[in-house]
Amino acid sequence: MKTILVTGGMGFIGSNFIRYVLNSNHDLRIINADKLTYAGNPENLKDFDEKYSKKYKFYKTDICDFNNIDKIIIKESIDYIVNFAAETHVDRSIDNPNVFIETNVIGTQTLLNISKKHSIEKFLQVSTDEVYGSLNFNDPPFTETNNLYPNSPYSASKASADLLVRSYYKTFDLPVNITRCSNNYGPCQFPEKLIPLMINNALNDKELPIYGEGINIRDWIHVNDHNSAVLKVLLEGKSGEIYNIGGDSELKNIDLVKKILKILNKSESLIKFVKDRPGHDLRYAINHEKITKELNWKPTIDFEKGIELTVQWYQDNIEWLNNVINKNYLKYYEKHYKTR
Repeated sequence: MKTILVTGGMGFIGSNFIRYVLNSNHDLRIINADKLTYAGNPENLKDFDEKYSKKYKFYKTDICDFNNIDKIIIKESIDYIVNFAAETHVDRSIDNPNVFIETNVIGTQTLLNISKKHSIEKFLQVSTDEVYGSLNFNDPPFTETNNLYPNSPYSASKASADLLVRSYYKTFDLPVNITRCSNNYGPCQFPEKLIPLMINNALNDKELPIYGEGINIRDWIHVNDHNSAVLKVLLEGKSGEIYNIGGDSELKNIDLVKKILKILNKSESLIKFVKDRPGHDLRYAINHEKITKELNWKPTIDFEKGIELTVQWYQDNIEWLNNVINKNYLKYYEKHYKTR
């Protein structure tokens, strides 16, 4: 049985990845390392210690802590590292870039040094389409050969980490992959992000703030489709390669919000347009031909069905949502919209 160290495994995508792997037919064991910052929620995997006692273990730690991660690698006989750990919210990176550099760049370098020390079989860096910058409406989707033009401190920190990962492959022959995915949605997403924020506000008949005119376009992918691709790349991806992961679901933000309101049978009068944020990328779109051709992967969850299931999940898990909100995590976001 191979053992994967998943960093950031209490976050939205990381926790769904752990759930996906352990519910699959793969003979894999998971060690989850998470600092438990504001977006790391133990409730996402609260049943796992008992349910998967022989295949799952959690450590509270910082990926910048070389000595602690080093001890985990030795104790748990780690074969693979999948790095989900990151500060991810663009608005927060504008207000405080320092923590993004520390976690996303220094933390990644720490994990790379540990991987090199222990000759890890594969280091997989989970990145983002935002490192490519912004597309115009008629531009072709991003491919793996596009240059990197990050436009926010967040995307710049992720691009920096990607370059570090590539350098360790080229310089030290460390087996690595980088995945760059479009916007994720699904269960357990922290409610500062667009979809859960809109769902929560609509459920409570609060205003739905949309930047600018709502014409910014994102390509949406269900988190389970993303994680199926990450696992495929980890186990089958050619070392040194970058793989784009897309959902084939481009939507304007305003159209997405209207879909959510329609599902919830709420009035579009709840929509409120607010001042656009600095450096707001116009459009993201992903070409995933490479991973489809080389690894036989493609998205399987239709967005129309996926968004209905996601809205229903939040309706069915009001306690989870309220627990997050009652910890005052949303106060930052509400204040942020009032001041931008």
